[in-house]
Amino acid sequence: MAEAPPVSGSLIEQLTTEKYECMVCCELVRVTAPVWSCQSCYHVFHLNCIKKWARSPASQADGQSGWRCPACQNVSAHVPNTYTCFCGKVKNPEWSRNEIPHSCGEVCRKKQPGQDCPHSCNLLCHPGPCPPCPAFMTKTCECGRTRHTVRCGQAVSVHCSNPCENILNCGQHQCAELCHGGQCQPCQIILNQVCYCGSTSRDVLCGTDVGKSDGFGDFSCLKICGKDLKCGNHTCSQVCHPQPCQQCPRLPQLVRCCPCGQTPLSQLLELGSSSRKTCMDPVPSCGKVCGKPLPCGSLDFIHTCEKLCHEGDCGPCSRTSVISCRCSFRTKELPCTSLKSEDATFMCDKRCNKKRLCGRHKCNEICCVDKEHKCPLICGRKLRCGLHRCEEPCHRGNCQTCWQASFDELTCHCGASVIYPPVPCGTRPPECTQTCARVHECDHPVYHSCHSEEKCPPCTFLTQKWCMGKHEFRSNIPCHLVDISCGLPCSATLPCGMHKCQRLCHKGECLVDEPCKQPCTTPRADCGHPCMAPCHTSSPCPVTACKAKVELQCECGRRKEMVICSEASSTYQRIAAISMASKITDMQLGGSVEISKLITKKEVHQARLECDEECSALERKKRLAEAFHISEDSDPFNIRSSGSKFSDSLKEDARKDLKFVSDVEKEMETLVEAVNKGKNSKKSHSFPPMNRDHRRIIHDLAQVYGLESVSYDSEPKRNVVVTAIRGKSVCPPTTLTGVLEREMQARPPPPIPHHRHQSDKNPGSSNLQKITKEPIIDYFDVQD
Repeated sequence: MAEAPPVSGSLIEQLTTEKYECMVCCELVRVTAPVWSCQSCYHVFHLNCIKKWARSPASQADGQSGWRCPACQNVSAHVPNTYTCFCGKVKNPEWSRNEIPHSCGEVCRKKQPGQDCPHSCNLLCHPGPCPPCPAFMTKTCECGRTRHTVRCGQAVSVHCSNPCENILNCGQHQCAELCHGGQCQPCQIILNQVCYCGSTSRDVLCGTDVGKSDGFGDFSCLKICGKDLKCGNHTCSQVCHPQPCQQCPRLPQLVRCCPCGQTPLSQLLELGSSSRKTCMDPVPSCGKVCGKPLPCGSLDFIHTCEKLCHEGDCGPCSRTSVISCRCSFRTKELPCTSLKSEDATFMCDKRCNKKRLCGRHKCNEICCVDKEHKCPLICGRKLRCGLHRCEEPCHRGNCQTCWQASFDELTCHCGASVIYPPVPCGTRPPECTQTCARVHECDHPVYHSCHSEEKCPPCTFLTQKWCMGKHEFRSNIPCHLVDISCGLPCSATLPCGMHKCQRLCHKGECLVDEPCKQPCTTPRADCGHPCMAPCHTSSPCPVTACKAKVELQCECGRRKEMVICSEASSTYQRIAAISMASKITDMQLGGSVEISKLITKKEVHQARLECDEECSALERKKRLAEAFHISEDSDPFNIRSSGSKFSDSLKEDARKDLKFVSDVEKEMETLVEAVNKGKNSKKSHSFPPMNRDHRRIIHDLAQVYGLESVSYDSEPKRNVVVTAIRGKSVCPPTTLTGVLEREMQARPPPPIPHHRHQSDKNPGSSNLQKITKEPIIDYFDVQD
């Protein structure tokens, strides 16, 4: 087995130790990575890298179809897409420790390219070139006169020292060079040649156009022959030609028809036309329309000559022709006399709206006839590196990776981590595990690592800082937070001197270029309520109607009503005016009058509302209780029902799910007892997540039990937390479920009313009749 050449040995060593670098990505070639080897320079590349390189614009060969090898610039037609061993027999070879990486382990069997050696390589599958063939053979020299023994793999030809003496291309002279390979050089002897018509001559090498010579000339000058014909009246109109000139085309024996070709001359002679004797005699005309086709017109309608039968060229056409634009979108009509060969088409003003191959731009060409619509623009989009733009023609899809690279070392900010060149464009600085060594604004410990960003991460060290309004010195505040709000009202005195800022703890001034708009708190002179007009420090309070609400009640105190102060005062003035008028009447009759009660506020409130029928009924019940010596603490008539604490809406919601309401009341009762008997002043209970209706029931019941209720989280995990406070939370005497159960029980029938007989009529007592007509009041039938 032959010994491997030095190039192959170096490749095998570097590939085995994984020290060989791919020229495209500058990464080491691993023993398990798919590779491709150039058959010209034998460099090894990653298969994926060579695919990307072959499709990039930088790899395109100038003036040739294919792509160039990054190392030797050898042009290849096909892009590799499979991973094979070096000899090409096995696809996707498996790596073995006992064999060369990327090799199949079998005998190479490749033949030497460009040589006539019949032997094949007997080395195991290997990278790099195959060694020369070691066999010997006998070769003939280039001229074929001598024989020599040489190595089979020797690519050079064998030459002797004898002259070649082979016949040259001219067939007359011999080659005078020494034994050489290939064909002999053309004969270098210069000869003078004349054209067929004899008007032009030229100097050429011996053997050029020898076979075309006819004894009178050797080549055609492509001019009109111009030789005199045998008739002696006309000249040859053919291009310079080797054969003798033809006969005159106007000889009487050659002309058989009239000039238009429709009528034979024999018929014209019978009609009396004179016969032609020489070529100079005119050809008789038949008198018909010529009818020869003209170059104008269209495929559907061909124009013909309208003149009578004549000799010579046909005259201009008198018709018009319809021509189409270049894209066949529009047509126009032109006279045939002005129509030239270059005017057969014209350009319209329609712009092409089709998309170009890039899919981004429109063609926008006028009268476009292009079918591919290639985009002539440059892509220009930024590549992933963010530094360069795509220089390829405008294309579809993503741009290729930036192929530029830097040959400077790329380090982190502190210089501890380094990426050695070449560095692909867009590569980020290496990650560094060292602590950031930059200058920071604060002196707190640094916990973040070295980074490539310009700004360091914010310092999260917990410190103590004042809030913006200097209300609290708050703890556990991250160092990077500057403006801290404590959430309390600002309470700073405003420039008006009367009000305080109501905004939450904020930054900057309380009021910026705007006056105070809080309501004025100066008491009114007539009613004592605050002014409530927008703040007016330098001006007196405006005269406006007081809008404060006051409570009015009836004489017995049952009816209560909230009324605006201005309306209440107008009502009192009306009542006081009526009372004053009655007092003045009494004074006129001679009586004494006390007017002090007319101006007291107590009298005002007592005169506002009047008692109604319900007040009278309550007063009668009170008198009846006094008659039976019933104390006010007892409630025999169920007047003060505990059910009044529960609203109608709460009862309506509770009726839908009594079991849920009962469980909630048990939890609240247990919570209230625990906080009243325990050591803690507050205690909370969290209900599980539930729907909105159940949460509303818990909130309403919490008000009855004196509990604080708050909803947390968002749907569908929203739940309610109730908190019992000692001294505030208390269980009602009757539960909501007990009230609802009592209401749902059947009510007893009302007592039968007693009616008088019609015979017991006393026409003299009218007051008794009125009493019997009033509705009977049963004081022991008080409903809930």
